[in-house]
Amino acid sequence: MSIVMSALQYLGYILIFPGFLFCFLAGLLLCGIDRKLVAKMQKRVGPPILQPFYDFFKLCGKETIIPAAASSKTVFLMAPLVGLASLVVLQLFIPVFNFTAFSGMADIIVILYLLLIPALANILGGAASGSPYAGVGLSREMVTIIACELPLVLVLLSVGKAVGSATGEGLTFSFSSIMAYQAAHGSLILKASMIPAAVAMLMVIPGETGSHPFDAAEAETEICEGLLAEYSGPPLGIFKLSHAIKMLTMTSLFVALFLGGIGGGIESLVALAGLSGAAAGGVSVLLEAIVLFLLCVVLTVVCISFVHAVTARLKIEQIFKFYWTVASGLALISLVLAWYGL
Repeated sequence: MSIVMSALQYLGYILIFPGFLFCFLAGLLLCGIDRKLVAKMQKRVGPPILQPFYDFFKLCGKETIIPAAASSKTVFLMAPLVGLASLVVLQLFIPVFNFTAFSGMADIIVILYLLLIPALANILGGAASGSPYAGVGLSREMVTIIACELPLVLVLLSVGKAVGSATGEGLTFSFSSIMAYQAAHGSLILKASMIPAAVAMLMVIPGETGSHPFDAAEAETEICEGLLAEYSGPPLGIFKLSHAIKMLTMTSLFVALFLGGIGGGIESLVALAGLSGAAAGGVSVLLEAIVLFLLCVVLTVVCISFVHAVTARLKIEQIFKFYWTVASGLALISLVLAWYGL
């Protein structure tokens, strides 16, 4: 009986929270808030916040057209599903403050590998379509991946070194160690040496999500949606959903790396309410989910919406230069400071 209950519990994690349903609702809401805020910043009315939901369900009702030049229909149709599944799995391994879907958290190296799968799925789907526009888009996507990986790796190294030095481990990539350290000593963003790394991470988020002005792979005014040029119907809807979920995933990762200490305050609130046992656990998880989503909204406003509203789209060489100089430089500063125990 206990095995059945455990299986149902894990199924709930995968399908509801922090799995598919949470990713679906929170991701599309983030996308809608982003579009609405950008419109307001540009003095436009903008679409309703629920517009991404309308677009997704409308696309699900459209016909799926497979291009005659497609080299592999299976790869063309499976690529969006693989990208979506990898993002949902990735969200399961990112701790939500004190809550984790599985007893053993993945380390940040696993997170780094999983983050590559959606981008590779985009590339494979675009390559399978046989479109010349997709060919240009996938080459730009590859350059963007290379550009973003260096600062992201440096950020993860600086966090691992800062926590490892403080705990005597030297260098740690364990999420459990990072979250335990923040629960005991407060959020890493409050540590002066980690501020440059946090800023670099905020810069990486728009590039990893392919948001304006880092949308060189799709560039509507240049290469007609690039990688997605030949997609239509439900596969296009799934790609759009994956983009929204990746906004949630990247902001959730930032929260876990730099704002993990907030979880202790949530537990204190639950304790003050006089709850205990299963009721306390349920309320704590609900509050953590709400706080996580609100923090993701704030981070979306800071690192995506504001940048989108005030800047023009960057060329691919500008994206590469920006990430390998400015973002990587900031992350490297934090790594050096952490290495010397500052």
